[in-house]
Amino acid sequence: MGKFNSLIMVLFSVFMLHSTSASAQTDLYDINAIQQIELFFTQPDWDYELDTAKIGADSYIMASLVIVNGVSFDSVGVKYKGNSSYNASSVKNPLHISLNEFKGQSYQGFKDIKLSNCYVDPSMIREVLAYSVLGNYMDCSKSNFAKVFINGVYVGLYSNDENVGTKFLTDKFSSSSNTFIKCNPIVNPGPTTKCNLKYITGADSSGYFNYYDLKSTYGWNELVRLCDTVTNHAASVESAMDIDRILWMLAFNNVLINLDSYTGAFAQNYYLYRDNNNRFAPIVWDLNMALGGFPFVGSGNSSLGSLTVSNMQQLPLSIHNTDPYWPLLNDLNNNPQWKKMYVAHMKTILNEFFVSNNYVTLAIQYQTLVDAAVQADTNKAFTYTQFQNSLNSNTTVGSYQVPGIVTLMNSRTIYLQSTSEFLASAPAISGVAYAPSSPFIGDTVWVTATVSNSSNVLVGHREDQLFKFTKESMYDDGLHHDGVSGDGVYGTGLIVSAPYIQYYVYAENAAAAMFSPVRAEHEFYTINANVQIIGFHQLAINEFMAKNDGNVTDQDGEYDDWLEVYNSTTSSINLGNVYLSNNFIDIKKWRFPSTTTIAASNVLVIWMDQDTTQNGLHANFKLSASGDAIYIFNSLGGVIDSLTFGPQSSDISMFRCPDGSGPFAYTLNTTFNQKNCTTGLLEAEKVSMFSMYPNPTSNQLHIEANSQISYIQIFDIHGAEVLKATVSPTHSLTIIVNELNKGIYQVVLNNGELTGKLMIYK
Repeated sequence: MGKFNSLIMVLFSVFMLHSTSASAQTDLYDINAIQQIELFFTQPDWDYELDTAKIGADSYIMASLVIVNGVSFDSVGVKYKGNSSYNASSVKNPLHISLNEFKGQSYQGFKDIKLSNCYVDPSMIREVLAYSVLGNYMDCSKSNFAKVFINGVYVGLYSNDENVGTKFLTDKFSSSSNTFIKCNPIVNPGPTTKCNLKYITGADSSGYFNYYDLKSTYGWNELVRLCDTVTNHAASVESAMDIDRILWMLAFNNVLINLDSYTGAFAQNYYLYRDNNNRFAPIVWDLNMALGGFPFVGSGNSSLGSLTVSNMQQLPLSIHNTDPYWPLLNDLNNNPQWKKMYVAHMKTILNEFFVSNNYVTLAIQYQTLVDAAVQADTNKAFTYTQFQNSLNSNTTVGSYQVPGIVTLMNSRTIYLQSTSEFLASAPAISGVAYAPSSPFIGDTVWVTATVSNSSNVLVGHREDQLFKFTKESMYDDGLHHDGVSGDGVYGTGLIVSAPYIQYYVYAENAAAAMFSPVRAEHEFYTINANVQIIGFHQLAINEFMAKNDGNVTDQDGEYDDWLEVYNSTTSSINLGNVYLSNNFIDIKKWRFPSTTTIAASNVLVIWMDQDTTQNGLHANFKLSASGDAIYIFNSLGGVIDSLTFGPQSSDISMFRCPDGSGPFAYTLNTTFNQKNCTTGLLEAEKVSMFSMYPNPTSNQLHIEANSQISYIQIFDIHGAEVLKATVSPTHSLTIIVNELNKGIYQVVLNNGELTGKLMIYK
């Protein structure tokens, strides 16, 4: 959009939210800081009301005030949570705080705070320590410590675990509306109420209602199909689930004796989310009883299978591998490659944290951090002396013993290293490399690695973190840039069709396997292509039609939405690293084919018809005639151009003149696949539009509009207002936004006349 004649600088040097500067807020999940959370209830019987709500409808009670690290929120939802960890007679129950329950508000974008009460954990650090290990191998919640006060009285030390909800899913999967299942039974968990993905023969979806908690608006039939696949069609499991995450979850559960999980008696405490590749990915949850705090491994559909400390130290790798009530473990046992991958993942966890004793360093660090808070906690279930001795001494809890963390894991490490699976000689991988070092889009890049003691070498690769890895064979035949045949160097060629390729190398023999990097697929190597980074407004939205009923047809005679982009530069541009989207969060919704080019000062049309099987440029999404947005992103996630528009009329396009920079207007005389300004603005009606740049930004934001701006508001992704200002009427202004936290915001001008999405990065 063109520059306006006047520019009024409006500087917001101090950004206030709930009387506290956003930049001064303590990171809610900083592992080196204990959070302070204060709850205030005006109800004299608040504890009774929370107990009643927990036992009844599981609803929230309103706290009049909640203060999180000094930031105040009024009218907040609070409820007790947990199963075994909840007790109506206890002063220190686990808590779920919903900042957003009664009014739109959040802390650093987090609207839910989940607090666990260190149930049956004399060390007080089991959950935080376990999450600290798990986060190296799969996406999981962040976790740290919090001191909780109610009506000014210190209740005790809690673990503070990131909620697995909309924000988590958006951050990890770039979506949050797909099928989402909490694998915890609605009824009280027990040996007969497992969330084990076992198919219930003859039952419709209602037969699963008591076993799983559906968090999305749909998905029961998908769950039934998944259970059928896992139980009866093992060969199809890899297309239905993210197998690598499944293997990391099962490896973690076994190494760390995390039995209040899929691996244990109740087969629970994990989520399943269907990612954008239509695979269900597991998300581990509730680790307060990891490291031997829950000694019930189960058997069949009735036994708890209680274990002694010695049993836990020597829990076999093959647990439940033939028990039909753990069908995922059956599938693992029956697939030789998965079995070797599973053991390789177990070895990685064991070597990196337990053979190295890194876990002891972390445990001492965490216990030192919380020592004073534990000593002051008069509601903890164990004595301060038991806390001090909890790493090396077992503690009796009811009918069983909770092992000292070091007592358990030192012996477990020795046991696992002595098993035949761990002693099997695995391949060795070194010298992973690729050439050329700076490939262009369309080039072949050759990946090589030196591998010994292997009968099969693969490279897993993908073009984006949201895609799934595809596996290709690597060869030691002298024909794949691998040197001389039989020299132990393996190679294969990959076509560079994106700005980068993520890859790893996998090797196996008859007995064992190895990954490089060892944390694959969670970690990987990256090939960066030599690509042109398209800058702001070098490409521009030039014209579009979101309601094409009879104006122009595509090559198959269909009246579809269309978009025209304009090359504002004096050189041809390759669009292979350019993305289109109508969702500011899903920035890589559709990528131009790698060979697509647009000539200097020229236009290019894309059909917005969600039909990628047709010839030509057809995006995988449509434009909404009731109002939508269009974004053009470069490969770094930067906005090249963007537009938010309102309701559209049939066969009327919106176009700009001068091409690529002028204000938008409606016109009946569409200039499809042509420059707009050759015919001028005949029969055009100017409309209120605005632009923001740079977007994303970390400091200044420039706003321009062809109608006057007098009032500006900015809201966070949860609807909380974080900035507002009245300004002298102007077409152009600049605001300082450096005190906003990283995230997505909605900019609203003149009480809703104009709106747009803003991204803040740090």
